[in-house]
Amino acid sequence: QVQLVESGGGLVQAGGSLRLSCAASGRTFSTGTMGWFRQAPGKERDFVASIRWTWSGSSTNYADSVRGRFTTSRDNAKNTVYLQMNSLKPDDTAVYYCAVSQTIGVLHHENSYDYWGQGTQVTVSS
Repeated sequence: QVQLVESGGGLVQAGGSLRLSCAASGRTFSTGTMGWFRQAPGKERDFVASIRWTWSGSSTNYADSVRGRFTTSRDNAKNTVYLQMNSLKPDDTAVYYCAVSQTIGVLHHENSYDYWGQGTQVTVSS
């Protein structure tokens, strides 16, 4: 089993920044993919970003709506993945989830992921 615990959400004004953390415990993967998703009220859960890692390094992928503003990274020593969110907009308001998959790839669909965090609320005021 894998436990994912997210933190770092909160209330921020438009144009501000937040950094979300997703700490993994239990069984950890030497290779895999961590994804970030978000769900706004009344909407489906959407892909935001992902980072896939192997023994040779890592690579990232972003939704068009956040590319250039959000950055995801991984601290192997801490088994933690981060989502740095800059230039936040009111449309970024949502519950943000992290999820992990044993599969390495550009995984945009939530069904590709095996374990999920509990979610953290991000609210951007105008």
